[in-house]
Amino acid sequence: MIQIYLCDDEEAVRHQIQTALEWKIFVENYDMEVVCGAAGARELLDAVEDGKRGIYFLDVDLKDGEWDGFRLGQELRRRDPHGTLVYITSYGDLAWRTFQYHLEAFDYIVKGPEPVGPAAAQCLEDIHTRLLAERRDPAEMFTLRTGEMVRHVPLGDILFFETAPTPHHVYLHTSGSRMDFLGSLNELEIQLGDRFIRTHRAYLVAANKIGAVDLKHGKLWADGHECLLSRTGKALLRKKTGGSL
Repeated sequence: MIQIYLCDDEEAVRHQIQTALEWKIFVENYDMEVVCGAAGARELLDAVEDGKRGIYFLDVDLKDGEWDGFRLGQELRRRDPHGTLVYITSYGDLAWRTFQYHLEAFDYIVKGPEPVGPAAAQCLEDIHTRLLAERRDPAEMFTLRTGEMVRHVPLGDILFFETAPTPHHVYLHTSGSRMDFLGSLNELEIQLGDRFIRTHRAYLVAANKIGAVDLKHGKLWADGHECLLSRTGKALLRKKTGGSL
């Protein structure tokens, strides 16, 4: 059974989310359980079972002394490298903060005039779908080591790989995260096959994530993220698209 943890210092928000999650689990018969609804970071950390993969709904703006949602996320990542983080926030775009703290967030639930419960329930459904996909086909996961942690990232979530400034390091980009690991684009190109296109010596892009191409200026966009496109990359892209570009 997968354990779910919730941390939000607003009692009303915490109650809404916990009620919605418990109802979703009951109706859908998920093999999950909400085991902790905490007002502070320490209360949640005391409840977490080390070594078990969990799901964590975390308030970004915790009023808990030195703790905020991102620092709490870092500690949870240390204890549970494969856990799923969902952030609850009053702000719409916090993806850049996850880059800053080297976190991979599954989703963001934005507080507003509407109740947050339905968004939490939908998020749990999406997480359940992801977990089922992982169990069905482990080969569809990309495994990497970042720092002292091993991460498993669904191939379908990867937008592109990019050469990092540090020698022999590569960035892996998803829509909400960037992970730095030891590797080379040449090896990744061979490993991942034709699902990814070497658009530039510094970029290896998921073919199905390319949304727009600017041949004149040598650029393309993967889910809104700009990547470079070399002359050789243009040729590979034309071949991939049957010459339609």
